Amino acid sequence: MTVRAGREFLAIPGPTTMPDQVLQAMHRPALDIYSSEMVELTESLLRDLSKLFATQGKSYIYISNGHGAWEATLSNVLSRGDKVLVLESGRFALGWGQAAAAMGADVEILKGDWRRAIRPAEVEERLRRDKEHKIKAILAVQVDTASGVYNDIEAIGKAIKSAGHPALFMVDTVASLACTQFEMDKWYIDVAMSGSQKGLMTPPGLGFVAANDRAWEAHKKADLRTPYWDWTEREGSEHYRKYAGTAPVHLLFALREAINMIQAEGLENAFERHRLLGETVRRAVAVWAEGQVIGFNIVEPTERCNTVTTVTVKGADPAAIQHYCKEKCGVVLGTGIGDLQGQAFRIAHMGHVNAPMVLGTLGVVEVALNALKIPHGRGGVDAAVQWLGENVKA
Repeated sequence: MTVRAGREFLAIPGPTTMPDQVLQAMHRPALDIYSSEMVELTESLLRDLSKLFATQGKSYIYISNGHGAWEATLSNVLSRGDKVLVLESGRFALGWGQAAAAMGADVEILKGDWRRAIRPAEVEERLRRDKEHKIKAILAVQVDTASGVYNDIEAIGKAIKSAGHPALFMVDTVASLACTQFEMDKWYIDVAMSGSQKGLMTPPGLGFVAANDRAWEAHKKADLRTPYWDWTEREGSEHYRKYAGTAPVHLLFALREAINMIQAEGLENAFERHRLLGETVRRAVAVWAEGQVIGFNIVEPTERCNTVTTVTVKGADPAAIQHYCKEKCGVVLGTGIGDLQGQAFRIAHMGHVNAPMVLGTLGVVEVALNALKIPHGRGGVDAAVQWLGENVKA
């Protein structure tokens, strides 16, 4: 016996549930890729992506996922043998570093762990020891979707500036862009990247990169450049070179509609919506944690992000919770990945998400905890409802 009907609801951190308007935007004929309408679509998207990144720098659209955008950032500014400092706080900065190593960079990891944010003071101390400025780039993520951590990118940028170090600061915003404040220029960031399938509410398949003048200076002498990812090639006079060939027309239709929706809501309002819904999830998890089985992966409350909550499970099987939620109730939770495989599940609250979606997900998780007889504090959903009612005023 189940209580599910219709399509599953995705409470996973990408690909997230997409709005009907975005899906419908793709249901139209393709454009003539040499038409003025195609040029105008591209120019509008590049302009609005730079606004989302909060930069005066150039933005680029790639037919790729986030891993492709990683490669785009690295290949455009690095040369073989360049030293790269990776700031560990979960799986994804490490993955970016692994890509750099495979491409020929000399990668050093500033050791962190999966239960805390990057410490800016540790970054500054490491950079001050690099007297010869061998480190050419610093890689960090704003939000790691494996650990659920929020890194204070502004403070890290200030630490790099305070150290007087010339390394490029490069930031992954795949799980934060359009959900959480990001200020590329104000925070001394040289290169930023993201993907379409999370906060931007668009099907997977588009990667985005933004680069400032310092990044472009490094680009001029980078020897890892290859034709597909190369910024210089994408600055060519022929429009098709913006995509290194045929444009991903229908994904661009979807992205245009998604950004239109974000603009209609207002970016600051979107940030506040994610803050409120993120805290709603945390209120429920905090109550469940009273049973000593369910808990937060990120120990410090201020370091928990507003787009995904990684929930640890001790003495029980998180896969059983996921299976029950999916098969019995039609809610798909994220699994624990990397160091947290078999030890956690994840609740996404990013992009196209609202109160009914979040409260419904929390209700299903609580049903699963009851059905599986997993010890937990009672009333997690009640706590979430109460908190949200107190903070969203009539």
